[in-house]
Amino acid sequence: MVSAALLLGLLVVAAATDIRWHRIYNWTTYPGILAALGMNAVGSALLSTGLAEEAQLMWWGWIGFGQSAAGFLICGLVLVACYVLLRVGGGDVKLMAMLGAFLGAERGVEAMLWTFVLGACMGLIVLVWRFGPLVVLARVGRHVFWALRLGRFQPLTPAERTALQPPLFLAPSALIACIIVQFRLL
Repeated sequence: MVSAALLLGLLVVAAATDIRWHRIYNWTTYPGILAALGMNAVGSALLSTGLAEEAQLMWWGWIGFGQSAAGFLICGLVLVACYVLLRVGGGDVKLMAMLGAFLGAERGVEAMLWTFVLGACMGLIVLVWRFGPLVVLARVGRHVFWALRLGRFQPLTPAERTALQPPLFLAPSALIACIIVQFRLL
């Protein structure tokens, strides 16, 4: 399918720039969003005028303009909320909106959730790699002990907060998530 190949190509570029420079550039996401919405809008127009059949459009990866727009809005708005409430970058917002525009609402949300799970796993791996498993377990155990003893969580020290800020690479996670969802691996 043409749209799957285009999406995977854009995600490979975004993953490379995210790993290398910690940025997801607009020149990757904006053309991807426009391509997904445009391709589905043209397909819907061809289908409604009778110039193309649905089977022909499926080869291109057509999901319908409504599904494409819904995926764009849902995935984009979820990440806008994460951008406002959490420390998610603006490139990540546009990347997830692009993913939703290509995959539609249902598969876009599925890919977005896989992205979060894989990103959290990568962040945990980086944390354990930096400090070692024993140090991480000891610090977690200490906080759980004091939370149970005091009945509330003890605030983290500034040094502990700094240690919990490893760089998260959502674009590589999104690439893997897209492969899982697109090819129905799980």
